[in-house]
Amino acid sequence: MSKLDGRTIALLGARKTEELSKIVHNLGGVPLVRPAQGTVFLDDSHLEEDVTRLMAGEFDWIILTTGVGTELLYKTALKLEAGERFIAALRSMKIAARGYKTVNMLKKLGLKPLIRDDDGSTAGLVRNLEGHLSGAVKVALQLHGDPAPLLMNWLDEQSVEHKEILPYEHIAPEIETMQQLAGEILDGTIDSVVFTSAPQPRNLMKFVREQGLEDQIIEQFKSKVVALAVGKVTAQVVIDEGIERVIYPEDQRMGSAMVELVKFYHGVASR
Repeated sequence: MSKLDGRTIALLGARKTEELSKIVHNLGGVPLVRPAQGTVFLDDSHLEEDVTRLMAGEFDWIILTTGVGTELLYKTALKLEAGERFIAALRSMKIAARGYKTVNMLKKLGLKPLIRDDDGSTAGLVRNLEGHLSGAVKVALQLHGDPAPLLMNWLDEQSVEHKEILPYEHIAPEIETMQQLAGEILDGTIDSVVFTSAPQPRNLMKFVREQGLEDQIIEQFKSKVVALAVGKVTAQVVIDEGIERVIYPEDQRMGSAMVELVKFYHGVASR
């Protein structure tokens, strides 16, 4: 099977760029880091207060939506010299989790969720929470930098009291980076764009719409540029933003996504 054969692969994530670049390089591609997700900011004081409340036993359930958010809660507990107490507190609660990264982080802590999604999505998590929550319980809800109105509205519909915990948030990416990325897509410099989370396609398409470049960018994705998503949830956002041709792996892992890209180019070459 042919590999990436010197093709230029744009990586839009803000995290693990060195690791992802190495994967692309090892597959014979040229990595191009173009963060389209902005910077993650933490509010340590609020997070310490939230973790303290978790350890005080104020909640019956905790819903965890991202692996990095779960890890940040644990690291905050470590800063408070209360790592074991934090784990014990979660063990005494009912845990719901979205995404394999969240489940893997819980596994590292010796914990297992009672409820998890069936497809990596918030909708999948809500489906499996049906019948498990009522207004009599208190829920700690760890959100990520992207809003989760589906989950929050569902909790409201169940009349469930919930406290939102936001360990990090996304800000808009650098305008200069977005200008550079859009230009490289349009001039044919980039062969594939890798989307690793939902904010990335949203930010890219929002920017090109504001610049009056949406139709040109979409045309490039139809013809020359291959959109690659880390999993089907991110892929659906890419499609919703108007980029209809997108490939992705079933298991939502970056290594598997790159294998899918190699397979795609191998299929093109063999036609």
